[in-house]
Amino acid sequence: MAKPQTVIIIGAGISGLAAAAELGKAGLRVIMLEARNRIGGRVYTRRDPASGAPIEMGAEFIHGKPPEIWDLLQGGDVPITEVEGQNWCHSDGQLSPCSFFEDVNEILEGMDDDSLPDESFLSYLQRRFPNPSHASRLEEAKRRAIDYVSGFNAADPALVGVHWLVAEMRAEEKIQGDRAFRSKNGYADLLEIFQDQIGRSNVEVRTGTVVETVAWKPRAVEIIASNENQRIKLSAKHVLITLPVSLLKIAKGPGAVDFIPPLPADKMAALDKIEMGKVIRVEISFRHRFWENIFPANGHGATPGKKNLSNMSFLFSEDKLFPTWWTRMPQRDPIITGWAPFQSAERLAGLNHSQITHRALQSVSRLLKVDAQDLESWLNAAYVHDWEADPYSRGAYSYGKVGAVEAQQVLARPIEHTLFFAGEATDTTGNNGTVHGAIASGHRAATEIIKASHF
Repeated sequence: MAKPQTVIIIGAGISGLAAAAELGKAGLRVIMLEARNRIGGRVYTRRDPASGAPIEMGAEFIHGKPPEIWDLLQGGDVPITEVEGQNWCHSDGQLSPCSFFEDVNEILEGMDDDSLPDESFLSYLQRRFPNPSHASRLEEAKRRAIDYVSGFNAADPALVGVHWLVAEMRAEEKIQGDRAFRSKNGYADLLEIFQDQIGRSNVEVRTGTVVETVAWKPRAVEIIASNENQRIKLSAKHVLITLPVSLLKIAKGPGAVDFIPPLPADKMAALDKIEMGKVIRVEISFRHRFWENIFPANGHGATPGKKNLSNMSFLFSEDKLFPTWWTRMPQRDPIITGWAPFQSAERLAGLNHSQITHRALQSVSRLLKVDAQDLESWLNAAYVHDWEADPYSRGAYSYGKVGAVEAQQVLARPIEHTLFFAGEATDTTGNNGTVHGAIASGHRAATEIIKASHF
């Protein structure tokens, strides 16, 4: 009886795990090489000892009802909860319920990927609304739209392409992407399901293994990697590459892989059209939900008993470091999350965790008008992750630049039935930057590899 063919997967993130589960189920021998000492990649769940709540350092929300995620969680009887609560805005020193969503949606829905050439989001705004009054409602909506694009996509609005944004919006509409959910134990639930699946197929996972060189020719790949200062050499006919686009772009440094020969010119051109968003996120665990006792002013002083923040879900602000905060509503854990995307992440870059935590507490103090010393005294723990500084991601998740609509298809395309590609940046359905997009790309790549292994 012939021995099963070996497939090597570089990266044990979500796309790699999804592919490994399918390949193992098909009877192929699978070896996964992961640089980190854990699986999951940009899915990274910790546990807060004080509250017992999951602490997400990476992906947190399930956007809509994508079957790639829902089928797995429901098959595992994992409880799923929809995000609920009130959205508050901080502007001109005051807190009030948010009222800008309708205006922002109108701006976003005006984008066109059919009759007009592609352009950046900033260019679109400048062309469509050239001279609004600074104090006008439209100017406020423009600022909020820019904040939304840079916050939700962690993207530079001067680089992100309108055509890519439209494709993303259409993909979201198909799965009720305007709704958000969480599973009971965060994305750790999904990782547990994948671990069970690959365990039943005897998939071999080697963590702490950094791939350095991929030397390839049609149906013959030799990989050089290091693990605890030991050199490892592996060979296979098929290799699946699930590295973030940021690592595929660089030639040297931690996480860089030397392809011999180099990746073809069309791949490199596609990579040039895709960027990685920058994000630093902070999870702050307090001794109690102090914001339940905050009553925003209505212009005539405090209004006790009316419109307090006890049901606050999201807080949107003009803060330069942490423009977005959110709680764990409807769960009432005493935890809030600070989100520093794009320029906010750049302003915090280079600071250590304690310095970032200090600035996060200052932000909360300013926005909620709570004494900073009180916040310090209520603090249980703070968890920080800078995805730009993470050597094995060098960014949070991908977005398409102007002219990037075909880039994902080119990046996903196999080379000589030998090198295959997966990861959220290779998703071709408009779901880039999402966990379900990563899973779908892993399934697609696994199908391609299974087909290639038969001839």
